[in-house]
Amino acid sequence: MIHGSIWNKIPRFALPVAATAILEQLFNASDVAVVGNFTGEAKTVSIAAVGANSPIISLIVNLFIGIALDTNVVIVNAIGRNDRDTVRKTLHTSVLVAIFGGIFVAFLGEAAAAPLLGMLNVPEDVFPLALLYLRIYLIGMPVILLYNFEAAIFRSVGDTKTPLAALAFSGVLNVLLNLFFVAVLHMTVNGVAIATVISNAISSVLLFIKLRRTNGIIHLEAKELKIDSASLKNILRIGLPAGIQSAVFAVSNIVIQSAINSLGTVVMAASSAAYNIEIITYDILNSFSQACTTFVGQNVGAGEMKRCRRTLFLCLAEGIVTLSLAVALILLFGKTLLAFFNRDPEVVETRHIRLMMVMLSHTFSLFYEVMAGYLRGFGISTLPAVLTIAGVCGVRIACILKN
Repeated sequence: MIHGSIWNKIPRFALPVAATAILEQLFNASDVAVVGNFTGEAKTVSIAAVGANSPIISLIVNLFIGIALDTNVVIVNAIGRNDRDTVRKTLHTSVLVAIFGGIFVAFLGEAAAAPLLGMLNVPEDVFPLALLYLRIYLIGMPVILLYNFEAAIFRSVGDTKTPLAALAFSGVLNVLLNLFFVAVLHMTVNGVAIATVISNAISSVLLFIKLRRTNGIIHLEAKELKIDSASLKNILRIGLPAGIQSAVFAVSNIVIQSAINSLGTVVMAASSAAYNIEIITYDILNSFSQACTTFVGQNVGAGEMKRCRRTLFLCLAEGIVTLSLAVALILLFGKTLLAFFNRDPEVVETRHIRLMMVMLSHTFSLFYEVMAGYLRGFGISTLPAVLTIAGVCGVRIACILKN
């Protein structure tokens, strides 16, 4: 990252990150697809139940996911300075933060699950299944957060393929388990929730084993697992504003989801399926933001300021090209893709309307995400968080409340 050309390295870093995020989202997409095709007359209610939980799950976990994504800022900056001691302490601290944070989130989420669903105006016929799915999903929080922290550690040294490989394996397992629990055992949303927890556990264990066996700078030693106060302070200083930004973003999604839920089960099901397609383009643009953060972070540590500026412009340019191709393909095959979730004509048409509108806004998202990633590479996290909260979340909430 601090030597040679940059333009050809950025997509080699970003695209596996995008693929990993898309696979993570496919956990939820496969849940929606399986319950939408194998639960008989309850398919629309089941899809709505899974979809109703998306903003709640985002609210509960995004604080820690934001911290996890910016853990690599501390590590990459230390790598750029060749400070192996800081890398070692940050690595072991972040693993424990993930585990204990996951346990905390699980307990907090279980206590708040029913009230949160109540705030979303979930219809009475959807509420029991939505609550069942959420309670089971929350059990998997420790392993879900652990995977994301482990993935951030690998990305700090430019290794984006290992997290992708682990998630690809567990993603295939997730689909197979979904089919087994729902199509064979005739379970409903509880079956897909159990499959998701098991699959996430497998992916986190695979990365943990890989970290233990790695001989390089990111080697994990079990006896060194302890919280280093200085490392924790640095992780929270950079990661907490990003985490709060993600959490507030999730709050705005809850306000939007509440408005969607008031429109009935068909609209809920349509929105749930459309979200699982549109998140693909967001994952692509966000991957260039993460690439910008990682490349800039290492070059800041190495004192290479010119490479930092070049990284910003290349991430914007290459991100625009990649995003444009993805949006064009999704808009071209949108209705075909949406039909995988539910073939009800009314549901398909409603989702397509949402998909068309959201896709066109993602170009603006690319610019603020990449520029925010650039600033985080310098350790500046509070300013982009405040601007995003005010400029994006504030406007979204204001529009919903006004209407």
